[in-house]
Amino acid sequence: MVRSEKPTAGTTSVAGLMRVAYGNQGIAELADGQRVEVVFRRSVGRPFCGDQVRLELVDENCWAVAAIAPRRNQFARVDGQGRKQVIATNLDRVAIVIAPQPAPSTDLVERYLVAVHSLAIEPVLVINKAERLQPGVGQQHPFNRIEDYRALGYRVAYTSCKGDPGIDELLPLLQNHTAVLVGQSGVGKSSLVNRLIKDLDLQTGELSRTTGKGTHTTTTTIMYRVAGGGRLIDSPGVWEYGLWAMHADELAAGFPEFSAHLGTCRFNDCRHASEPACAIAQAVDEGLILPWRYAAYRRLLVQNKV
Repeated sequence: MVRSEKPTAGTTSVAGLMRVAYGNQGIAELADGQRVEVVFRRSVGRPFCGDQVRLELVDENCWAVAAIAPRRNQFARVDGQGRKQVIATNLDRVAIVIAPQPAPSTDLVERYLVAVHSLAIEPVLVINKAERLQPGVGQQHPFNRIEDYRALGYRVAYTSCKGDPGIDELLPLLQNHTAVLVGQSGVGKSSLVNRLIKDLDLQTGELSRTTGKGTHTTTTTIMYRVAGGGRLIDSPGVWEYGLWAMHADELAAGFPEFSAHLGTCRFNDCRHASEPACAIAQAVDEGLILPWRYAAYRRLLVQNKV
């Protein structure tokens, strides 16, 4: 790799892309592919994986983030204290990975989809460990509703890291995009990353050498280059995904099939729960909205205490 000459301290800043961010430091990639370790300044704020930043050389061996470019979006989840926690920024797609084992909890997929829609990012539903699917088992699980998701316009990919269908359906959906892989612990995200990123060991090693400290791939959000173009961000798995506090309007916007009926209820402040003359409830009765999707929306209302 041809490396550009580093500017001397005090010279014009250079552009960078955050590939790893942890604590008050991280790793940024320069325009020529060079990776440098950077520190964060409290006065500037904390960048996240996927941020475009301006860097300046403080001294011979120390780079600092001088500015963070405005973000197109930022994908987040709720931490143990109910606070919004940003995972990655400037995304084109969010790949939501579920698997037969561990089976997703009730409404897990809908919580992810609501979060993705609220950020105007395209979701991709990934059914991993496809070789373990059992037809006709658990009618309430998402695996028996895949065609419903497709009919709603969602992209769906079946994957397996132990045989067919492999990653052939998923890889084209990630190439030439910036995407983040999210899902419960144990659904096989690490195995997918190993299959999707052919030179994973090389890229991980390069990032580790940049810091000289090693990179904890299971606990740190990391951005990788995808063969054929694009970037894939791997995030640590969580046992459960929670939404931050949302207004009823925001939750409803997370169900695209509701859009044609929003604004036509009798009451302007209708939450689409049990109010009379609710256009959403009427659409369900008329077969225009799937009953199970409406039931999921109402459960999210309760969970979110709206």
